[in-house]
Amino acid sequence: MDKQRSSFLAAAMIALVALLGPITARAADYASEPVILVAKPALATDRLYGATILIVKPMGEDKHIGFILNKPTPLTLGRLFPDHEPSQKVTNPVYLGGPVSTEILFALVQRPAKPGTKSMQIMPDLYAVVDRVGVDDIIEKESDHARFLAGLVLWQPGELRAEVKRGFWYVIDAETSLILRTPTEGMWEELLERSRKNAQRVSASAADVQQYARVR
Repeated sequence: MDKQRSSFLAAAMIALVALLGPITARAADYASEPVILVAKPALATDRLYGATILIVKPMGEDKHIGFILNKPTPLTLGRLFPDHEPSQKVTNPVYLGGPVSTEILFALVQRPAKPGTKSMQIMPDLYAVVDRVGVDDIIEKESDHARFLAGLVLWQPGELRAEVKRGFWYVIDAETSLILRTPTEGMWEELLERSRKNAQRVSASAADVQQYARVR
């Protein structure tokens, strides 16, 4: 291989690795960043997680917490709290957030700063409010940029990693606009197609790197 060709191939490989690196890092960085999970068809027969989208936050020591985003229930806040006037004004349904603590109502709210309540930051502009007083306050003042969910999802150390390796989930970057989108009909199909295309691009980039690496 002449020097000019060798230099060209080296530069091409560097460019491909640079392109591939950020894509794969974003797709797999659920250990340190909030991400969105998109259920793969492998979960189609699962009554709870089939065709779902979740927002997930790492909690350290390979543990994770999350909420299902696209399982609306027949209930509204008005039906749950018939004597609470602000609840009557919220027309969106209450969503099933997960199988854990379904008796507790949580609020995901978009705001620039932490609410003055017991809450957990999910993203720079998104918080999960976990106490009754705080949720009431969100209902009364910020319901137009919030989602209300019953229950949540918890993963013990290593559980989410194992599920991803078994092919249950696509992992994509978290976006607040997706997390709070209403209605959620068609959302899973849209993100599934996006995830598939992203996976194909990553796979193609990896194949190109391997092909250049084999050239002598």
